Amino acid sequence: MGNLLRRVRISVTVSAALALVVGLGLTALLFASVRRVESQAYALQFKQHATLRINAVSGGLSDAIEQLMVVNQLFNTVGVVSREQFHSFTAPLLARYPELHALSFQRLIKDAERPAYEAAMRRRQPGFTITEYIDERQGPARRRASYNVVDYIEPAQGNEGALGLDTAALLTYDDARSRSRRNGRATATGLLSLVQQQGSHTGFLVLAPVYQRQAPQASSRQREQAVIGETAAVFRVDHLIHTLLGAARLLDRPGMSINIYAAPSAAPAQLAFSNGAPPPAASAGSSALLPSWLVVDHPAPVATVFYVAGEPWFIEVAQQPRSFLDNHAGSWYALLGGVLSSLLAAAYIYSLVSRHSTIERVAGARTAALQFANLRLSEDLALRKRTEKALRLREKVIEVSANAVIICNAEGPDYAVEYVNPAFEAITGYSAAEVIGKSLKSMQGAGHDQQNIAEISAALREQREGHAVLRNYRKDGSGYWNDLFIAPVRDDAGLISHFVVAQYDISAVMRFEAELHYQAGHDALTGLANRHLLAERLSTAIADAAIAGAGLWVVFVDLDRFKFVNDTLGHEAGDAMLRVLGERLKSAVGEADTVARMGGDEFMVVLPGDPGNGTGLRVLQRITEVIAQPLLIQAHEFFVTCSLGVAVYPDDGATAETLTKHADIAMYRAKELGRNNYQFYCPAMNARTLERLQIEADLRHALERNELALHYQPQIDVISGNIVGMEALLRWEHPVLGVVSPLRFIGLAEEMGLIIPIGAWVIRTACLQNMAWQKAGLGKLRMAVNLSARQFTGKDLLQSVADALEESGLAARYLELELTESMVMNDVDNAITILRRLKELGVHIAIDDFGTGYSSLSYLRRFPIDVLKVDQSFVADIALGADGAAIVVSIISLAHSLRLKVIAEGVETAEQLAFLREHGCDEVQGYFFSRPVGALEFEHLLAHGTCAMA
Repeated sequence: MGNLLRRVRISVTVSAALALVVGLGLTALLFASVRRVESQAYALQFKQHATLRINAVSGGLSDAIEQLMVVNQLFNTVGVVSREQFHSFTAPLLARYPELHALSFQRLIKDAERPAYEAAMRRRQPGFTITEYIDERQGPARRRASYNVVDYIEPAQGNEGALGLDTAALLTYDDARSRSRRNGRATATGLLSLVQQQGSHTGFLVLAPVYQRQAPQASSRQREQAVIGETAAVFRVDHLIHTLLGAARLLDRPGMSINIYAAPSAAPAQLAFSNGAPPPAASAGSSALLPSWLVVDHPAPVATVFYVAGEPWFIEVAQQPRSFLDNHAGSWYALLGGVLSSLLAAAYIYSLVSRHSTIERVAGARTAALQFANLRLSEDLALRKRTEKALRLREKVIEVSANAVIICNAEGPDYAVEYVNPAFEAITGYSAAEVIGKSLKSMQGAGHDQQNIAEISAALREQREGHAVLRNYRKDGSGYWNDLFIAPVRDDAGLISHFVVAQYDISAVMRFEAELHYQAGHDALTGLANRHLLAERLSTAIADAAIAGAGLWVVFVDLDRFKFVNDTLGHEAGDAMLRVLGERLKSAVGEADTVARMGGDEFMVVLPGDPGNGTGLRVLQRITEVIAQPLLIQAHEFFVTCSLGVAVYPDDGATAETLTKHADIAMYRAKELGRNNYQFYCPAMNARTLERLQIEADLRHALERNELALHYQPQIDVISGNIVGMEALLRWEHPVLGVVSPLRFIGLAEEMGLIIPIGAWVIRTACLQNMAWQKAGLGKLRMAVNLSARQFTGKDLLQSVADALEESGLAARYLELELTESMVMNDVDNAITILRRLKELGVHIAIDDFGTGYSSLSYLRRFPIDVLKVDQSFVADIALGADGAAIVVSIISLAHSLRLKVIAEGVETAEQLAFLREHGCDEVQGYFFSRPVGALEFEHLLAHGTCAMA
């Protein structure tokens, strides 16, 4: 009997132990499957976040360095600009990009040139000398063969100590400077300590060489011989990177660390930026029997090398490990439910085996057997309730999951759906009743949206795990992206009976990636394609045209007089105008055509599909028509036109660069021919463009080289014949081209923004000359000076006039400022305000070329003016007929009725003078008396006091 009891106990123990081991094994498999899915999803999410940060840093650094290349391109295109031009050009860049610590131009000075250079600089800055750092103290530079002197630096405030510093003595610059001069590209230094920045900060410099214009640069040796300096940008690296990441809200992810090194690997000495605590090193005592992802989520760090101005930088993004209990309750509930179920199953088997043994042992005693059976039956019922409770717990784990879960039958080809959780209903909009019993494949989307569905189909067919990113559609027709995982489930016999499908809604991530892709290829202001997208589309269009043997047109569109609107009403009005005109351009072309904004007021249109058959000309006509339509900006009506340049493939070039350049050249030809027209490129335009570029480059230096001069034409009193005034007229005495006509360079000065400093020079020189003649006893005469449109609307006009009067000592009543009708009529209220402030200074105001504009009597009465100048075209018509004479008489009568003085221009004959004298004209000027002459010749006229009059 004792042996039997021992055998019964051993049998019961073994059965229960086997049941427990099997249950725990299945639980471990389920837990591992769920944890595997959770760990992979978390790792993928981390990789996406890390990639966003890496792209933001590398792209932001490239954009920041691009600002230096803008300054460097200015130097290499037009030569060394003046200090004032450097300040004007860099001021908006520094305001727009505060991460730029400083922009400078470092001039290469030979030792023999040092005394002359220091003497010239002392005239601007007393006590100036070339300096260097000796034992960490700044002092006069020691003699050496050459110096790299910081000649210009912006902003000047805070960087005064750097002006005149010889950077050739700084060994930290040597390697970067040598490489940039040899290869002709921008090159970055390593990390440096920024001595001009308060506090302890590190940064780096980017150097770009400036070469002597037209010097050969084909080889490294030639480039080193042609170099005359370099432009440099100083970046405070911690502020720059923090700004890039902070602006995109990429610094606030808990547990994530970002480390950036100015080296190709993680060199601690070159650590440029660090954010967040680094993850702890893996424990040496961790078990190698179990993979780490079972208990913690610790994705591998994402690291890559990117290039900053040709130098490799290393970035590493890492994530702190976290327990699976923090955010993955699903695997925890699966583990807990599995363990409880295993224990209950073991207890159940234990009870069954024990009951069977007991029945055999007491088979002879029915009453005891029945009582024992009833007892075991009660225990069995209780055990069943506990088992059902554990199963319901496992079901609740799936029910409360935020991700969609589908259970389908493993029998193909339909794979009927047997269960979906509430998350599936919330994500898709389909109820459980609508999908249960239907095929899993019936929930697939359209074929073109399911590029990765083959992987899921293969997983079902091969009865294995599968993963794919798919685009599905909700019940209401709206689309969503999901990250789908599928895994097989085996039954007690080890056969695959079902599949578990988990869906993660990643629509927000996909939208963000699509937005980043869109922004990379489109202009932020107008929404049109930008330069990068234009280059791709133009290259593709050229390749398609080459295959098809067809042609295409590249059209360069430049707005006429846009800068006037921008300067008058500000950049907000200019931006609003660009948005409207961008939409008009899109409406003028076809769907297959590309419209891109090149920057500023320049656009590019690509017309594929052989536009030479007549469609292209119709498109050009539509563009000019839609641009010319009236524009209402800030309650002001504007009429803007455009100039178009067209390059044809393959006649005018076979590459995108060549076609773009030739279209640009043709556009400038359209502007030269009067604007508001289109021109096709022809080879002869190249020579004209080169001449224009040469004139532009020389014009930038005309002031500092003293090539500008004033000529003076006398203004004669009609009654007395005395000289009562003179008009100052600008001339350019070019050392090679001779005297350049104002018609040839005034328009260029307007476009280049040089008209402001040139106009200020004209006013100052005219005032000084008039005061010199007065002091010489040659009479107190009135000096007339013409104002340009940009001068008149510029914010510095009043100060410039006041400074000229104060410096010269000339009384304001002897200065007369001449404006055209179109200048004052474009914005009447603003013009009246400016004119009144000029009158407060005491100067005279004249309306030049009167009669050619569109002013009315009501406006003339509001303008505080003193003189009307009759345009010479009307004076020339006096002898041709009664109409011309009547116009002149009307202008004289109108002016006198408004108590204004009248001056007639272009008087060339005695008949014209007699007519003007007869009808009461006050003063005259023209070739009949004198051409515009230099200052010495005009002194001779003043010495005689009168001009010959009939």
